[in-house]
Amino acid sequence: MKKIWVWSITAAFAGFLFGFDTVVISGAEKTLQSLWKSSDVFHGTVIIGMALWGTMVGAIFGGLPTNRFGRKKTLVFIGMLYTVSALGSAFANEPYTFAFFRFIGGLGVGASTIAAPAFISEIAPPKDRGKLVAMYQFNIVLGILAAFLSNYLISGIGENAWRWMLGVEAVPAFIYTLFALGLPKSPRWLIIKSRLDEAKDVLKLMYPGRDFEKRILEINQQGDTSSQSENIFMRKYRFPLILAFLIAFFNQLSGINAFLYYAPRILVESGMEESSALVGSIGIGLANLLFTLLGLYLIDRLGRRQLMYMGSVGYIVSLTLVSSAFYLDWGGQIVPVLLFLFIGAHAIGQGTVIWVFISEIFPNHLRGSGQSFGSSIHWILAAIVPSLVPILFTRVGPGTVFAFFAFMMVLQLLFVAFVMPETKGVSLEELGRALSKPNRFKLNSRRVK
Repeated sequence: MKKIWVWSITAAFAGFLFGFDTVVISGAEKTLQSLWKSSDVFHGTVIIGMALWGTMVGAIFGGLPTNRFGRKKTLVFIGMLYTVSALGSAFANEPYTFAFFRFIGGLGVGASTIAAPAFISEIAPPKDRGKLVAMYQFNIVLGILAAFLSNYLISGIGENAWRWMLGVEAVPAFIYTLFALGLPKSPRWLIIKSRLDEAKDVLKLMYPGRDFEKRILEINQQGDTSSQSENIFMRKYRFPLILAFLIAFFNQLSGINAFLYYAPRILVESGMEESSALVGSIGIGLANLLFTLLGLYLIDRLGRRQLMYMGSVGYIVSLTLVSSAFYLDWGGQIVPVLLFLFIGAHAIGQGTVIWVFISEIFPNHLRGSGQSFGSSIHWILAAIVPSLVPILFTRVGPGTVFAFFAFMMVLQLLFVAFVMPETKGVSLEELGRALSKPNRFKLNSRRVK
């Protein structure tokens, strides 16, 4: 079991690089716009936005190497992408080269949301799978905080501080790549590829002294009855496809990325001074980390649905009150408190659950493709929703925007109550069989049968 924890933590560190890479640009972007005299449109869509385009491409196509070459090789390649991106961005001398290397980093971010959760879910025992996969999300949040801290410490070293801000990521990226080389191949992926002797060797490392032949037969049963020509869009897999779409859809329609990107602006709009708003943003990051830790502790104790219930109710209450604060002009004192409640609701609910749940609901031979689909929906909406927020704030006002997000979370609550199954403690093989036959769910508990 100790080995499984070490391997899971190693794979989850891809999330740290995800969080760091995504946020580190915030410390350099103003300098870059001034240095290269870029227009606002070019700066936003090319210099800053190219990483997000890379993320979407990585999410859409990341399932291909994850399925073909395996989870381990894909994770190693992701580490190489992060390393090359960090060094290339740091040494770039003009915007197009810079954008190219940021695009490469984005590919790593998108692919990591597929390969890392898939790998961890496939080596984790059912009773610990939730918290082990959720470590990926915890590392994302930790990476975000590390990037903010790194930017702060480096910001005063001179005119080339931006190069160091971006280049320092190469250090953890290179270390991660070396550790990823020591990961085993996923035994479930090996079995799907009919490499049974290799799978047996990995299972011996994972569970010394147990009956491996029986375990291999159990895992292989699903592969034997599933054609290699199958895809996630077949009728029999419609239910897990809908589940992946809806959890990713509601994740972004909560407004979480819009909020994180524009937290200082939202706090200023509520009446806070700009300096206080920046301090409040750091506090929000710490709250995100603490509530993610709490979610990681609870996910295998209470289950995925219970955390989603808690998150949904917290979303509805906080977003409704934030909307009311803008409509009724309650002032800047109450809004930060409500936004802390909002970030706590997200971290303990959707933030903890999404990557775990998507990694569980598809059968072994389609997990990479299913993870890619859910991740793609997430990242496409992550690009669209935040880009609309400044426009909507101006045209309809923050109160209406937050009211809309609150309404969407009412719909999420209905999704959790009437559609979402509980996957806690169930083997991936049982989930794969049951979720292709939705009538096999016991409706009063939503537990797989």
